[in-house]
Amino acid sequence: MDTGNWTQVIEFIIVGFPHLRGVQTYFFVLLLLIYLTTILGNLLIFLVVRLDSRLHTPMYHFVSILSFLELGYTAATIPKMLANLLSEKKAISFSGCLLQIYFFHSLGATECYLLTAMAYDRYLAICQPLHYPTLMTPALCAKVVIGCWVGGLAGSVVEISLVSRLPFCGPNHIQHIFCDFPPVLSLACTDTSINVLVDFIINFCKILATFLLILTSYVQIIHTVLRIPSTAGKWKAFSTCASHLTVVFIFYGSILFMYVRLKKSYSLDYDRALAVVYSVLTPVLNPFIYSLRNKEIKEAMRRQLKRARILG
Repeated sequence: MDTGNWTQVIEFIIVGFPHLRGVQTYFFVLLLLIYLTTILGNLLIFLVVRLDSRLHTPMYHFVSILSFLELGYTAATIPKMLANLLSEKKAISFSGCLLQIYFFHSLGATECYLLTAMAYDRYLAICQPLHYPTLMTPALCAKVVIGCWVGGLAGSVVEISLVSRLPFCGPNHIQHIFCDFPPVLSLACTDTSINVLVDFIINFCKILATFLLILTSYVQIIHTVLRIPSTAGKWKAFSTCASHLTVVFIFYGSILFMYVRLKKSYSLDYDRALAVVYSVLTPVLNPFIYSLRNKEIKEAMRRQLKRARILG
């Protein structure tokens, strides 16, 4: 491949939402409020679970790790989105763009694995309750969490390595709200069919495979719950899964349509809307889903607030 006559792009311009040019300040305030809510909400969940000994169980251990993960997941994109809303140029360096893609996809993959682990935890708790304490031990929880992080952080190395070797000679305008594989690949000055295929295979494995594993766990859970004789018993069993299942459908519902597709062309407005769902809305909704629908977390919050003398 001869790249001698090409000028390598050293920075990209993130187009974002071109239709918001007249109301960017208002959108900045809205996004800033959402981001602060995301930080405070997930940090509160994480601290409450860590500080309250009654929540030191595998299920809440995974919930706290998920909340901690959301802090990094949103930090990969939202601060730069906020800066671009107030900036005229909206530029990001080539290396900065690759780093943003890496951390966003690595932490996203970690979330996929963690949500799968949480589904398996609920499967053991409901389908094998007598063996649950001996199967889901603190040591196993720690190993599962470490495995999720290692698998997630290693998962995007191949994709990033392939993209970093592509020639980019202009244009350099990314038609998206942040750096991501599909819009960046569309700017390369060479054939990217190999990159698209590799991205599809990796996304198929880490997104669709984990989603199918989660569904398999819940098929077994539903089968077990339906065999419980009392309605109260059925509701109690399924209520422990409701928050997790809600997060799963919101998160996977958007990323499946975004990344598990074998093509380079895409609707810009469609992809921007999906990106807002899984990069902004899902992280801010998680604390509300887990706190408002969970009696134990709400009671733990009251205990911690009383201990801090915020409540009487």
